Amino acid sequence: MDTANLTREETAARSAAVTVHRIRVELDLTGAPERARSGFPTVTTLEFDASTEATWLDFIGEAVTRVVLNGVEQEVVYDGARISLVGLGPSNVVRVEAVGAYTRSGEGLHRFHDPADDRTYLYTQYEPADSRRVMACFEQPDMKASYTFVVDAPSGWEVLSNQSPTHTDLGVGVQRVEFAPTLPISSYITSVAAGPYTRVDGEWQRGEEQVALGVFARRSLAPYLESEEILEVTRQGLDFFADAFAYPYPWGKYDQIFVPEYNLGAMENPGLVTFTEAYLSRGAATEAQRAARANTILHEMAHMWFGDLVTMTWWDDLWLKESFADYMGAHASAVATRFHDAWVKFAASRKAWAYQQDQLPTTHPIVADITDLEAAKLNFDGITYAKGAAVLKQLVAFVGDEAFFEGARRYFAANAFGNTTLDDFLVQLSAVSGRDMSDWSASWLQTSGVSTIRLESDDDGRRFLVQTDPRPHRLRIGLYGREDGRIVRKDQQELDLLGERTEVELADADLVLLNDDDLTYAKARLDEASLRTVEESISSIEDPLARALVWSSLWNATRDGELSATRYLAIVRTHAPAESNSGLLSGVLANAVHTIRHYVAPSRRDDEQRTWTDSVWNALQAADAGSDAQLSWARALATASAFDDVHSERVRALLDGDVPEGLVVDPDLRWQLLTALVATGHADLADIAAEEESDDTGSGRTAARRARASRPETAVRRGAWESAWNDESLSNDHLDAEIDGFRAGGRRDLIASFDEEYFRRISAAWSGRSIEIARRLVLGFFPASNTLGPVDAWLSDNEAAPAALRRLVVEQRDHLQRDLRVRAAQDASAEG
Repeated sequence: MDTANLTREETAARSAAVTVHRIRVELDLTGAPERARSGFPTVTTLEFDASTEATWLDFIGEAVTRVVLNGVEQEVVYDGARISLVGLGPSNVVRVEAVGAYTRSGEGLHRFHDPADDRTYLYTQYEPADSRRVMACFEQPDMKASYTFVVDAPSGWEVLSNQSPTHTDLGVGVQRVEFAPTLPISSYITSVAAGPYTRVDGEWQRGEEQVALGVFARRSLAPYLESEEILEVTRQGLDFFADAFAYPYPWGKYDQIFVPEYNLGAMENPGLVTFTEAYLSRGAATEAQRAARANTILHEMAHMWFGDLVTMTWWDDLWLKESFADYMGAHASAVATRFHDAWVKFAASRKAWAYQQDQLPTTHPIVADITDLEAAKLNFDGITYAKGAAVLKQLVAFVGDEAFFEGARRYFAANAFGNTTLDDFLVQLSAVSGRDMSDWSASWLQTSGVSTIRLESDDDGRRFLVQTDPRPHRLRIGLYGREDGRIVRKDQQELDLLGERTEVELADADLVLLNDDDLTYAKARLDEASLRTVEESISSIEDPLARALVWSSLWNATRDGELSATRYLAIVRTHAPAESNSGLLSGVLANAVHTIRHYVAPSRRDDEQRTWTDSVWNALQAADAGSDAQLSWARALATASAFDDVHSERVRALLDGDVPEGLVVDPDLRWQLLTALVATGHADLADIAAEEESDDTGSGRTAARRARASRPETAVRRGAWESAWNDESLSNDHLDAEIDGFRAGGRRDLIASFDEEYFRRISAAWSGRSIEIARRLVLGFFPASNTLGPVDAWLSDNEAAPAALRRLVVEQRDHLQRDLRVRAAQDASAEG
């Protein structure tokens, strides 16, 4: 048995028998700058009551050297994941002395040596179950405790945790920082960061409430921090949530730290929120990028209540925090910040993630059945986040804003510092709305799949809304017409769609937009007349949310094979250059690339790629100087040029400084352009070395690794393959770089020979590497072959493989099957 993979049943039994009170964690990080030192001393003292004679503590590290129970030395019984405890009394104090391991995978205590200045940075990342890589603990969300952290670190470093320091002792070259005890929290949201981070302080004050604010980043990234905007959004969020939740911010200070080689977008550790450095642009950023950062800041802030103050009992109810935070991120952005169009990007892109996930054979209800930690790790997906948020938007349409927020207020008041399940939330919502919410829950939270809604007419001219996979929807139908060169809404109807078929009376319109205002979660199809209208005039639709819904409808129809890939691409080429919303534009450009590489028939792919690359170049030349569109088209040119070298000389000219007026070619764009040249054989190792010398930073070194692996040579791709599978010293980002290089340019002729080897390797990788690293290998190297035979053979031969591994392979198989099915439809259409 893999004892690291905790199950729902055994953790429920443990929490029923053990009540934890206080945990003190002492970490010695003074040796972190020494690269040869792989581990750090960690001492954990746990105080808890027990009604059982035996239990276990969770710990994954280099060694457990000492266990003391109630003052008595114990034999160390440690299997690499669990420390056995026997002889427990009603009240217990356990001291565990151990050695943890610094990681490069973004799990546990991650260590990063910055090549820009040779400084060392540390941070922790735990969700769902990696605090056990730093301390001995009860690694499950329903065993909350008050945590006190004591950290020894080099002098001059910032040392941070969930709470503020109570005192600091200075020694020769070292410091000991002891932090105030936390309020009761789960182990996975405890946090520590240490290093010579740059610091910007601020404050939020409202009435008698006062919260100290801090923003942190590596010193080499200090020029790109944009701390004023980050602090502004933070204050706006605290203003909003103070009113919306009517529960004071409970965690004291509010620090936000941007960290390197991060696996997620962000993590809601109370008092010390961590963010990926990808939210800091090294020179150029679109308004959509800043909006995404603001959305994430507010998403994590919502977690201070949904998730941190009130926490799910087990990962089945992960949605109780993630769906709500996803909804609140968009809602608070729209009403409390300058990013008023947050629901536009949500409709076009965030929900696309949900629709894709919900059509996989592994789809699951929003309230999922999570049997163990491996399953939990994979459920941070489009269902739990985006579908959940979309369903909450539908809920608000049913019960209204005030009832929804009042239900949330009562939920916090009733369950503060505790753990909950679905029923705890429904009780409060039913009470405040005056409705029994069990039917709504059964229809939306406890079922899987997505409805498709379309407008149909019978022989008598009557019109009907028809839905597959029926469930109750409250939606609006928008009727749009032409007016002075624009497409504007002329009328709107709101109705409840309950069954499979509902008759509607609609006036004639140039464009009939089902799910207008995006109230419900469903794929809404365009009728043929409406499709002709948007084919001619989508860029003339005045309302950006309406345009988002149309772009979404087109994309879903293309993915499902109902709209031909070539017709979709023609619409994009015609109208994307006029798309004024940078969030919509970036999504449409990504979808166009995916369509060419996955859905266009092989016989037409090269022609469509060439047409697209030419169109991108022309759009770049036509874009307004210094605009978000100009930057978006420049990035799109770099992406396209990795597959087609028709503009390689122009790409080289961009690198040499011959750029359109207003375009900022920052280091990240330079690397993207150079890697495109490398992938097509128009740049070499000397070019890469010269670029790396001018950008000798963490990001630069990762990009150089990616570029070197992108050279169009079989031996080079073999080197990237071997490095990714076998070099366990690679960081998470460097692993991604090797995988990206291996796949660069879509050169199946260089890598198809590795397909069979992939299926021989994945089981060993899953059992021998961390879940995060194994997941990247399994997904990143899945073969884009023209047959399902090899993957079907693996699934047949490996029925006993871990369920989480099989889930990943089944999902990749479904993506491949969709590609093959949609391509075949294109071929059949061409022959017809």
